[in-house]
Amino acid sequence: MILSIPLPAMVKLWNLRESGNEEKIQSLSKLLNINYVLAKLLVDRGIENYEEAKKFFRPQLSDLHDPFLMLNMDKAVSRLNAAISNNEKILIYGDYDVDGTTSVALVYSFLKEFYPNLDYYIPDRYDEGYGISFQGIDYAMKNNQSLVIALDCGIKANDKMDYANERKVDFIICDHHLPGSQLPNAYALLDPKQPDCQYPYKELSGCGVGFKLMQAYSHSNQIPFSRLERYLDLVAISIAADIVKITDENRILAYFGLKSLNSNPRPGIESILEYSNIKRICNKENPSGVFEKELSISDLVFTIAPRINAAGRIANGKKSVELLNCHDLDQARTIAIQINDNNNERRTLDTDITEEALKIIEASPKMQHSKSTVVYNAGWHKGVLGIVASRLCEVYYRPTIVMSLIDGLYTGSARSVKGFDIYDAIDSCSHLLTSFGGHKYAAGLSMKSENIDEFVNCFEKYVSDNISFESTQPEISIDANLNIEVISDNFYNVLKQFAPFGPGNMSPVFASDGITDTGLAKIVGNNHLKLEICYPENRTKSFNAIGFGLADKYPIVTSKSPFEICYNINENIWKERSSLQLILKDIRSNQHSEDK
Repeated sequence: MILSIPLPAMVKLWNLRESGNEEKIQSLSKLLNINYVLAKLLVDRGIENYEEAKKFFRPQLSDLHDPFLMLNMDKAVSRLNAAISNNEKILIYGDYDVDGTTSVALVYSFLKEFYPNLDYYIPDRYDEGYGISFQGIDYAMKNNQSLVIALDCGIKANDKMDYANERKVDFIICDHHLPGSQLPNAYALLDPKQPDCQYPYKELSGCGVGFKLMQAYSHSNQIPFSRLERYLDLVAISIAADIVKITDENRILAYFGLKSLNSNPRPGIESILEYSNIKRICNKENPSGVFEKELSISDLVFTIAPRINAAGRIANGKKSVELLNCHDLDQARTIAIQINDNNNERRTLDTDITEEALKIIEASPKMQHSKSTVVYNAGWHKGVLGIVASRLCEVYYRPTIVMSLIDGLYTGSARSVKGFDIYDAIDSCSHLLTSFGGHKYAAGLSMKSENIDEFVNCFEKYVSDNISFESTQPEISIDANLNIEVISDNFYNVLKQFAPFGPGNMSPVFASDGITDTGLAKIVGNNHLKLEICYPENRTKSFNAIGFGLADKYPIVTSKSPFEICYNINENIWKERSSLQLILKDIRSNQHSEDK
């Protein structure tokens, strides 16, 4: 996103992760015959022996947990089997975001292989709002659908379940959000976070919970797992988009989902990728083509997910389900054109509203010096408020709420910074709200317009009283110091096997000092810095590096004095040729290391 107004410079704290057990690192390094730093990365992830390393580097579908360990799974499967035996009409219901639409696409298309009497429903973001709606229940009643499988929503839909039960519509709720103090009275409630649920992994996405229901259904009906395995691409997309941890079971699901996406993407995903910079290359070995670079979690987050999301933000999420379930590439391309148009509109709205919000903050000395940000405008498009809140959070690094006027209420999205629970902050002001919900780092809320001023003061007071100094400082977590001359193809080949990367297993960040530029540093594009780095005493071994948004560091790298860098290592592919490249996260003068 390109903004036309200058942004405040942020000084980032470098936080080097303390070294783990030295003896364990040395032992693992020898056992696996890998570099000490790579062994440290494993030990930091709780991997201390050969078997644990094997499970980490070579995930197996056989290590997925038994779905019947989830509370109420037997009850849910029994009800689903009964509905199919009795030829009941079943409605698959899901939220309009990526997790919801992938969930619906998975459960609907998988069950459709065995049972025809199915329909699906995605609530309208503007007419119905998030989660299970009264309109959705009325739709099920009108169409004589006696069983609804609700995905990625419902854990707090207490009033909706009472409404459904009065109308004899049974619900199987598959959710992954935190429950409230009282659980909804659904026929069967699946959520690993609910009290008394002994399921061994709590971090599944909503689509992941839906997948476990289908896994249990398959087991109860002797359906080979291979029939379900082909839907792991949808689970991987949901894991990436919903920013859940990529550990334990999610790591297995994401690993095999990415394999499916890279080897045989469904037509809907293929058509989405045609609008990205990820192209297929055809040759004698692969006449149908392979992607010029392997799709990663990052590609799902920044390329695929925004386009799937765009339909729900600008139009209706049903289009996303239609695209994901499409079997014909030409038809998928037709739908993808509409969704890409939605995404382009979303990007324009995102940029325009972010600029307007930044100008509001810039014009208010009080807001500039606050510990929190609350901005609102009656005319802002509701579909991009969460994105704008994230943008403002990146710029000012503080808990942020962005709202617009929807149906007479100021409604919006909240985003937080590391270590600060924005849900608790909003909860402290709940007496001023008509509704709210969410997570530690992201939430939604609504209020009457007459309560805004009091809410702003109440929210700011809570943040000021409770936020720690560490949470007010943008931080770069560094995994290890690294001599850049250690970096090689062999080093990188082991490093990339740590993927898929994401929360709980982030792409390793390294720090190196005493670095110099070879004299090729230049500012490129929109505020980016491109350079070639090496140690002054050995200019024969150098690496290309790019620092996105780091043009302000140009004086440091051209000062002829050594400097420090922190970075990820990745593979840069250009015209079918690959080379290692450092992706710089920050640059600072060497005086920082001297001051340590």
